[in-house]
Formats: sequence, structure tokens, C-alpha cells
Amino acid sequence: MSGFALHFLRHGAPEQPGLMLGRTDVAPTAEGIAACVRQVSDLDIGRIISSDLQRCRLPAAGIGETRNLAPQIDPRWRELDFGDWDGKAASAIDPEPLGRFWADPDENPPPRGERWSALVARITSALADLSPHPTLIVTHAGAIRAALHCLCGIARPQLWAFDLPYGARLSLHIWPGDPAVAQIRTLRA
Repeated sequence: MSGFALHFLRHGAPEQPGLMLGRTDVAPTAEGIAACVRQVSDLDIGRIISSDLQRCRLPAAGIGETRNLAPQIDPRWRELDFGDWDGKAASAIDPEPLGRFWADPDENPPPRGERWSALVARITSALADLSPHPTLIVTHAGAIRAALHCLCGIARPQLWAFDLPYGARLSLHIWPGDPAVAQIRTLRA
């Protein structure tokens, strides 16, 4: 069984850094787009999938231009929806509910926001629809963590140990037929 390469790329730095960016659609910087293009220049991919938010779509389009590949846009790869906190700086949010959220985002979602389990369900659905071809997914840190949970069985509390700065790339090898089997090959930041 040969499996296939599945690469995740976190979008480049947004023009408005330091905010809780879930559904808020802000553009990446030109430098952030260029960093994403450089980060994947050595990959052999046959397909690009992107979140529908422009901080992912624009780098995916730039990568696609270098490879003559049109990115497939899939809103399931969006970041967790931070509800009333979306677009705000963490320092502008009451620290008690924010702390409860970080400790357990499923039991303590943001007001009018998305639970961790809902993000995992979206990502599980998106992963189930992948065909076994070398794929790059341009997405968000929360979506990458949810994918690691689905593919590798990593528990939610341990997922925050992964540093996923803007432009970080994570590469896995997936064996079709067993969604819980993935091998982490590289982590580049």
C-alpha cells in the first residue's frame, strides 16, 4: 500500500495580526503570500485545496500559479468560528471566559461561536472526501490541529503543543482505508 502525501500549510501573516481571526476575512500581507509560496517550492503536489477565506485563498492562488494548478476552494477548511470574539484582540476579551475556552474549547466555546467538536466534524468530512493524490491544503492553525486529531489521534490538549506560526508547513503520509493511520514526515516553520 503506497498511500499519499498530504501537506498542510498555514496561511501567511495577515495584514491585521494579533486578532482572534476565525470567520473574519482579512487579507494576508504580500510578504506572507511570498513566504507561503517559498515554503512549498520543493513539494510534489497534484492538487491544492484552500479555505475560502482570503488569507488562505490568496497564497493558494500564488502557489497554484507557479504550478499551473487551480486551487479548489472548500469552506470546511475555515478556522474555528470565534463568535463574538472574532476579529478582536485577545487582550480585549474578558480573561476568565477566554481562559475557560483555551482550557476546553468544546465545553466553553466563545459566545455564539463554534465548539471544537464542530470544527473536528467539518475537518473529518473534508478529509473523508480526499482522493489519494499528493495534496496541499492551505488552511488555518485550528483546522490543522483538528486534522492532526482526526488523522493521528492526538488528543486536543496535546495539540496546543504544536507551534504553527504563519507559513508553517506540516507534511503527513496517509494510507487510504484507515483514517486513523498517518505518519508525520516533516514539520517546517
